Amino acid sequence: MAFLRLAQLAAWCCCLAPLHAGSGGTEVPPGPWEASEELGDADAAARFFQPAQLHAGLAVAAAPSFRGPGNRDRRANRELPILLWWSGGLFPHFPGETARIDCPRGSCLATKDRRVRAHRRTRSLLFYGTDFRAYEAPLPRLPHQTWALFHEESPMNNYLLSHGAGIRLFNHTATFRRQSDFPLSLQWLPDLAYLRRPPPRGLPEKDRLRSQGLAPLLYLQSHCDVPADRDRYVRELMKHIQVDSYGRCLNNQKLPNMRLMDTSTATTEDSEFMNFISKYKFHLAMENAICPDYMTEKLWRPMHVGAIPVYRGSPSVRDWMPANHSIILIDDFGSPKELAEYIDFLDRNSDEYLKYLKYKSPHGITNQFLLENMRKREWGINDMSLPNYLNGFECFVCDRENARLNAERDHKKTHGKSRAPEVHIAQTTHMGCPLPAPGYGNIEDIPDGDSWKEMWLQDYWQSLDQGEALTAMIHHNETHQGKFWDYMHKIFLKRTQHN
Repeated sequence: MAFLRLAQLAAWCCCLAPLHAGSGGTEVPPGPWEASEELGDADAAARFFQPAQLHAGLAVAAAPSFRGPGNRDRRANRELPILLWWSGGLFPHFPGETARIDCPRGSCLATKDRRVRAHRRTRSLLFYGTDFRAYEAPLPRLPHQTWALFHEESPMNNYLLSHGAGIRLFNHTATFRRQSDFPLSLQWLPDLAYLRRPPPRGLPEKDRLRSQGLAPLLYLQSHCDVPADRDRYVRELMKHIQVDSYGRCLNNQKLPNMRLMDTSTATTEDSEFMNFISKYKFHLAMENAICPDYMTEKLWRPMHVGAIPVYRGSPSVRDWMPANHSIILIDDFGSPKELAEYIDFLDRNSDEYLKYLKYKSPHGITNQFLLENMRKREWGINDMSLPNYLNGFECFVCDRENARLNAERDHKKTHGKSRAPEVHIAQTTHMGCPLPAPGYGNIEDIPDGDSWKEMWLQDYWQSLDQGEALTAMIHHNETHQGKFWDYMHKIFLKRTQHN
């Protein structure tokens, strides 16, 4: 799971500092929200919020501050906008529940303490896409608050976000799609040196292993029955070429030891594991779901160890490749048989095979789009000079919320004569992924009762209904999550009538 990597990333923009207590009573401490328009229900909720309780709950130990480049924010903590991590398990500051973050263009308080949810200074709620459930969303949605989405994982984790009704619930996005506000498309590529690394095994050694019975193709998957339906394709491919399959899916080989059988090992850069997979000339690199720009370690890891990825996943993957000749795309071939014949051709022709590894030579990475995106990336992986992507997105939201506060203040100062701040709403392109399709063959040829057909097609369309139900609840200013299933029932009846 990609989330587990976060513990290994260096926190950059967090700074813990003691919070300043209010003056007592029931008044909310003065702060920059006073420049905003009247907040209605949120204002009423704030009057019931005891400042002493707030600061007791948010108190943290003093710690040195790292001030982001360009940050000159001298406001006290009691004046800062608050970012509430509704998905508390993703809170990127340790220890404690609250941190002052000093970002490049301003400061905020970040917290996972849900008691501040209705506070006037709580400007944005941050959600982890995998954990977001329409029937658990915080209601009512307060008019002064934005919603921010962080979702770097597979679209299969929450197809709600692939529909317009789902993604448009959010105002700030960080997803694998390049069109999102804070793109994470290259989240599995630490740096260009990762690609340039010389292969740990030369081609002569790989050919020697082939002559001893090693298959040309490696398949290593333990997550079966996924939306991409990859096993259905691989099963057909195995009829035409030898494939060594080590995971739980289509298994026909055993890993050398129990430690390598642990799926947590298989998703890391474990040296023993990497050495083992480097023996193979070709890796079946098939994502668990199909979506533009969704690329994981399944793609980059074979390139790191000097194998050729035989890839299916992001339809836009060519845009990101180091050179024109870097990977084999399954969808370029009319059938598994045609693909097998091409792999066999490369397996028997060393010069043609090595063309796919030219990107590892000096100046071999020629894709300017990849080079430019790596150069401009605002976050890093194990890079102490940059924030990790989680802290980076938090600061992105903080800067946006401070800009919104300033715009609201200016609008109020001019008595409405200046332009009111525009509301930013996410678009379908920030996440939208297509309906799952069979890995091989046509949907009409798959019998009813097939586990893939029953699970993923239903999940995809039911997620659309859930997004529409939550959207309707927000528009009707519903306050009780329990009504969610009533809304779902109404949508079901409406669809049934139209059919």
